[in-house]
Amino acid sequence: MCGICGCGQTNNTGKLKPVLGQHQHVLKQDHDHSHHGHAYDHHSHDHNESERLIKVEQDLLSKNNVYAAQNRAYFQQHHIFTLNLVSSPGAGKTTLLVETIKALKDRFPIAVIEGDQQTERDADRIRATGIPALQINTGRACHLDAHGIGHAVMELGVKGHSLLAIENVGNLVCPSSFDLGEAHKVVVLSVTEGDDKPIKYPDMFHAADLMLINKTDLLPYVNFDVGRCIHYARQVNPDIQIIQLSATKGDNFSVWTDWLVKRVKPELND
Repeated sequence: MCGICGCGQTNNTGKLKPVLGQHQHVLKQDHDHSHHGHAYDHHSHDHNESERLIKVEQDLLSKNNVYAAQNRAYFQQHHIFTLNLVSSPGAGKTTLLVETIKALKDRFPIAVIEGDQQTERDADRIRATGIPALQINTGRACHLDAHGIGHAVMELGVKGHSLLAIENVGNLVCPSSFDLGEAHKVVVLSVTEGDDKPIKYPDMFHAADLMLINKTDLLPYVNFDVGRCIHYARQVNPDIQIIQLSATKGDNFSVWTDWLVKRVKPELND
């Protein structure tokens, strides 16, 4: 958790100010990472230090939740269906988004916020589809936060009645705790990873509403038990929805795009 690893130490001071409704360029996430990985001295650790770290963590999450509530109210007011895509590095989130955009960009407006520690490579891949994308580089931080997302939405000029996809930093730990104001967390799990990820990282799978098992075209070549993975996921979160697909080959991809269309355009449910 960021209160312990140090990446959540923030420079923000004073009263919280609304983010959405203000226009400000976003590139670097507003964190002080000078103590990342060294938030405390193990040799001097004591009960008081533990209590202090818990308090820091609670304060960080509390402030983030205020911004997340502002974001969520804005998204609901403007009918912006927002997803927070989370996964380990390399699970295929960006490829999934590129193929999703190709399939749906003529149906409704789409915008993307990309989170990475460095570079604009993923945002460039999204922009190549003709869709607006903004990159947030987090430096040493291991997650996006609601404050940065609010500024990014204003910078992008996200349209109403649209899909906003937020691709979080590749990490199955800290992003589980940081609400961005999204409608749903979607966890992407590749079959090239372990099928026990849901019980190794239960907080993420508990927080997610949908699990996408990606790269299913590789199942004949890897040691991944789909049934066991689904069992573990529902052991952690009995209500989680699950879609198996291949973003590169298109296998079962329409199930995913249909899921999106019905939520971006809820009138289709009538």
